[in-house]
Amino acid sequence: MQYVIIETIHVISLHEHIIGKNELQGLAKDKSLEAVIDRVHNRLQYGFIADAYDLAACYATFIAKGHCFNDANKRTAATVLFLALSLNNIKMKFSDLSLGDWIIQVATDQKTEVELAAWLRSLNKE
Repeated sequence: MQYVIIETIHVISLHEHIIGKNELQGLAKDKSLEAVIDRVHNRLQYGFIADAYDLAACYATFIAKGHCFNDANKRTAATVLFLALSLNNIKMKFSDLSLGDWIIQVATDQKTEVELAAWLRSLNKE
């Protein structure tokens, strides 16, 4: 299956839109956002991503855990997750703070990328 993917430049643009004026701007000096995004695309290329939910969860997990930005990594991860679903024709509404809670749990190793994808699938069946 063909997926619409998100490139590094798009993630940077989203981050710049999300981050507040008084927050620490920019990319972390010792991290590579391009390498993080390439990891997602490599998983896709080698068949480790079964559907758009896996793809969105993979982006979110790698961005949240990669800490490539000086601030707003988890917010950027949540936004990219939502965008990945939307670009791949999955419309979801998160009416509460549950997505943010999931991103925090994934970033702190309390939940896995696989669990995040399963949760997203379950929401779409409701």
